Amino acid sequence: MWTCLCQLCFYLLSALAVAALSIVALVLYKTKPYPNIKRHKDEETFLDPHTIKTVTFPSLEDSPSLELSVIVPAYNEEQRLPSMLDECLAFLEQKSAGSPNFTYEVIVVSDGSQDATVSVALGYSKKHGAEKVRVLELIENRGKGGAVRMGMLSARGRNLLFADADGATKFPDYDKLEVALKQLAPEWRDDGIAIGSRAHLENDAIATRSFFRTILMHGFHFLVWLFAVRSIRDTQCGFKLFTRTTARKLFTSLHVERWAFDVELLYLAENLKLPMSEVAVRWTEIDGSKLTPFWSWLQMGRDLFMIWLRYLVGAWRIASIQKKEK
Repeated sequence: MWTCLCQLCFYLLSALAVAALSIVALVLYKTKPYPNIKRHKDEETFLDPHTIKTVTFPSLEDSPSLELSVIVPAYNEEQRLPSMLDECLAFLEQKSAGSPNFTYEVIVVSDGSQDATVSVALGYSKKHGAEKVRVLELIENRGKGGAVRMGMLSARGRNLLFADADGATKFPDYDKLEVALKQLAPEWRDDGIAIGSRAHLENDAIATRSFFRTILMHGFHFLVWLFAVRSIRDTQCGFKLFTRTTARKLFTSLHVERWAFDVELLYLAENLKLPMSEVAVRWTEIDGSKLTPFWSWLQMGRDLFMIWLRYLVGAWRIASIQKKEK
């Protein structure tokens, strides 16, 4: 009897080991180590509404020519985008008027939108000029991470901020991120990330959310901690500020283009030992979210595990390390 049980346990463990090795082999076989960043020809230019001519976007590899680039990923955001851009541009214009050395651009990245997002954004470009507002129209939907990456790769700023199109984070809180980033990285050539955070609002969120959504929230936070990021409490707030040097390192290495891209960015930053600071920001939940709580978080949970597994077995590698070694 004892011998049979031992044999059964041996066979089960052997089967599990074979299954695990098979999964690892499949991941290694089907996964490219470095991201293959494709850009359609039409995505290399933007329209200047005043001259009615297309102009080629600059490259993130170029030297910066502005103080700040704001990247706004937008998918079917014709309703929520105007209020966000109104607040954003009013703040930036006021800041620019008070400090002539402060120059900026806003790049709205339409992620394959099917509504009037592009037309709305072009209206702001016409009003403020293409030097200040540019529209990058992606041919197909890549996901939020893919849209943010394309905007970052097209930016001119010494520092680069991505901000969600819903305007949930109060844009004047940029000042708090700017102060935190300068403490980490006095120059754009230095590394640093200032991360907007809603962690201080967690108790209020629990009070207003259903029990089911609260369980999902805590479960997601645990999976992030377990598989990816240990030093940041809120990885998902869409308000993050990078130096140009850091953006180059992270967005050329980013594999995930959907909702879990924030986690991979911060996972990469932790592994590269880049300086990070989590900064409390004001945040209000805005109607119209594209996330469906259960299925979106289930997908993100799967993505978190795959991020961990692929880096663990070497299926994914960090492009900036490869460049440094070369």
